[in-house]
Amino acid sequence: MLRHFSSNLRKTKSPTRAAMVSFEETELSRERKPGNANVLRFLSYNIQVGIHSGAYKHYVTRSWQHVLPHNKRVANLDRIAALISGYDVVALQEADGGSIRTGHQNQVQYLAKTAGFPYWYQQLNRNLGRFAQHGNGVLSRIQPHIIEDHKLPGLLPGRGAIFLRFGTPANPLVLVILHLSLGKRARERQLAYVRELISDYQHVIVMGDLNSGIERLLKLAALRDTNLQFAQTKDNTYPSWCPIYNYDHILVSPSISIRRAEVLPYMVSDHLPVAMEVDLPAGFSLAH
Repeated sequence: MLRHFSSNLRKTKSPTRAAMVSFEETELSRERKPGNANVLRFLSYNIQVGIHSGAYKHYVTRSWQHVLPHNKRVANLDRIAALISGYDVVALQEADGGSIRTGHQNQVQYLAKTAGFPYWYQQLNRNLGRFAQHGNGVLSRIQPHIIEDHKLPGLLPGRGAIFLRFGTPANPLVLVILHLSLGKRARERQLAYVRELISDYQHVIVMGDLNSGIERLLKLAALRDTNLQFAQTKDNTYPSWCPIYNYDHILVSPSISIRRAEVLPYMVSDHLPVAMEVDLPAGFSLAH
């Protein structure tokens, strides 16, 4: 059986601290593809809980799929699994952790098992009981030595970030997966929170649905205070059938060399996925 890192989070009272999550290696494991061990492939995808959208009218005609199960959801997840199987680390947004609408299927776990990822974690951000378990997820072929669950600030609850560290504690690669709020003020606060998380690290990747274009994000003081750079071009990701907004992004530290970064024309969700291939810094080791 495929198991995730752990669901036993230690709750903390301080909003500036996160619960640290332990993890286990799964029985299912697939070795990373042969080649340069310092080359990694990343992908970020807002999967809209497995709902296929191909037109604005689907927000109305298929809105019931956000609360009730439907027989094509698994087929949509299988299409997503076929895409992500070629990557080393995958960030998911709008994934359901197992509720009525998904037939009590944890979508992060299903994608990990179907695409052959040995490590996975699902972050629950909106707990609507048996009706919806809404959140983020991460799938990885590399074992992190630390993973933390962070609740992002905002007037309305329900936004979170997953913080991972790979490699050695002395020289780690830090990955932050997040889904920001719709409001500008909330996004500013949330990015300021993330800035504090990554401030002590040299090698950082931030990816997810930031709900804002590059131009607006660059004007936010929280982002200007970092040295993060946008990996992909200004190609748009939303809506997937006629993309006019670039909402989904990958940002990296200057120490990480980008081989390529692109928006993929893979229309399953209402967002398009963003992919990146990088060379890790010289002397960096994924062993820990």
